[in-house]
Amino acid sequence: MHYIVYPFDDIRKLSFYLATEEFLARNTDLDECFFMWQVHPTVIFGRNQLIENEVNLDYCREHGIETYRRKSGGGCVYADMNNIMFSYINHGENVTFTFDHYINMVVDVLRKLGVEAYTSGRNDILVDGKKVSGNAFYHIPHRNIVHGTMLFDTDWQNMVGSITPSSEKLVSKGVESVRQHVTVLKDYLSIDIETFKQFVRTHLCTEEYRLTPEEVAQIEAIEREYHDPAYIYGNNPRYTLHRQRRIEGCGEFEVYLELKNNIIKDLDFKGDFFLVGDLNGLLTKFKNCPCTPEALREIVSGIALDQYIMNLQPDELISLLMGE
Repeated sequence: MHYIVYPFDDIRKLSFYLATEEFLARNTDLDECFFMWQVHPTVIFGRNQLIENEVNLDYCREHGIETYRRKSGGGCVYADMNNIMFSYINHGENVTFTFDHYINMVVDVLRKLGVEAYTSGRNDILVDGKKVSGNAFYHIPHRNIVHGTMLFDTDWQNMVGSITPSSEKLVSKGVESVRQHVTVLKDYLSIDIETFKQFVRTHLCTEEYRLTPEEVAQIEAIEREYHDPAYIYGNNPRYTLHRQRRIEGCGEFEVYLELKNNIIKDLDFKGDFFLVGDLNGLLTKFKNCPCTPEALREIVSGIALDQYIMNLQPDELISLLMGE
């Protein structure tokens, strides 16, 4: 696997590294590549999340914490210079296989360092029952992009202050505070962060790919999209009904339904679920459908839901739409 090397040493904004992933996936023929990066205090939230539900914007402004939306699903995370971000890109169409393969690679590296890490839930890596890494993915034609956090250390006050997870999510994990379900690698290692990064690189990668200044310019062009306020903040969906539910193994959902005479005229899904396919392609199938269990079941019976949202089952979707 190739390790990606930049032609500079300075720290860029988080948006630059997300744009790097896109560039590598769309413009190179590397079979597999990986790189690590760090950023100044930043909050990054998922593709389908509403920023006002996930981010304490007042706290972030007051403390100089930047906010960005990413193109993968999943939840909201805080990152700073004590946290390492991992990015992995490969060829393929099977996103679930790639996701599992990547997480298991990372777990294996941690175990080689003597850290008893293991996977849990949809996307987490745990140590001693506490989360040390969260991961997300998205797919473009023929290419998969997986990225995640690795909490070597962190500013706990900023982490807690900048993110506003719902109490339902905390309760579902059996905790009432971030400190109770998150840990940091430095508590389990005797090496510093730079030595750790070198160990990871050595054990995952055998070659390197050096980006040129011309390629960096192309990355910077892609990066501009991540700075567009319309992309960052999105549009609040119109609705006459709002449903909210956490589906085990799938994630949190907020469903916005616009009904007329109990016919679905429009709908939108928000949350930290993982998209495998095109969300709009799924939502379109329900437009002009009566909002009844029978009509919804007829629609759902002809859809392979796991090709759109990871782990979503027909009965769960119907219950969600009906508010049951």
